[in-house]
Amino acid sequence: MTWSERALERDGVRLSCRDWGGSGPPVVLLHGLAGHAGEWDLLARALRPDHRTVAVDQRGHGASSRHPRDVSRNAYVADVVAVLERLGLHQPVLIGQSLGGHTALLTAAAHPDLVRALVLVEAGPGGPNSNVQAEIGGWLDAWPTPFPSREAAAAFLGGGAVGEGWAAGLEERVDGWWPRFDRDVMVASLAENARHSFWDEWARVTCPVLAVLGQSGIIPPPEAEAMLQRHPGTTAASIPGAGHDIHLERPGTLQQLLLEFLDELPTHHAYGRP
Repeated sequence: MTWSERALERDGVRLSCRDWGGSGPPVVLLHGLAGHAGEWDLLARALRPDHRTVAVDQRGHGASSRHPRDVSRNAYVADVVAVLERLGLHQPVLIGQSLGGHTALLTAAAHPDLVRALVLVEAGPGGPNSNVQAEIGGWLDAWPTPFPSREAAAAFLGGGAVGEGWAAGLEERVDGWWPRFDRDVMVASLAENARHSFWDEWARVTCPVLAVLGQSGIIPPPEAEAMLQRHPGTTAASIPGAGHDIHLERPGTLQQLLLEFLDELPTHHAYGRP
């Protein structure tokens, strides 16, 4: 079973989605910064028999518009809402890794009526982090682009499943393999995360939540503990030996956790808190 591309436009920005089809409850997958929808292919195939599954190339990424004018957190959230409306995805489970998880969190907080449940993979309220833009910019500047081959890119980007997952998002040109994003757009997308935390938004999430963290990931233990204190109903899991890219490093473990979480969800979500 393969996916079909579904494209839509919002506010002059083209948004490309991998629609895996399926007639069950909908699931929407959101990749992290500098990522691409194809990172979710293994998980999407596993979900396809029982769920309508859609993976989104977020603005500035992959097959979506490369240079959107607006890269605010609100713009990313509005894109998710547009995808849900245009593709008829009623009350999906939002699953996001890293910045995609942050987008999913903000969407669930701002639009509780639209979201059935939330899955955060190496993501949280975070911030503020005044160094994050410089760190990400420096990391992207270190990429020796163009890569001479996809194999060389995979080796540089971590090797193994992680490197292959990142390299799958590159595009081949005459002179080599290039990222399908603009470095400055990626850095600008983190401007609000550099200045603000989003704990108020986390407190407004009312749907069931699964938080999956890597034992060697980027979410510090105090942040994870605070997340559980402020949202005590959260189901949390830490994956031994995993880092930030859990969906590429331990796809089978993530799949098992996710399917168990989905199986236990109530048929209908009661919105609001007592």
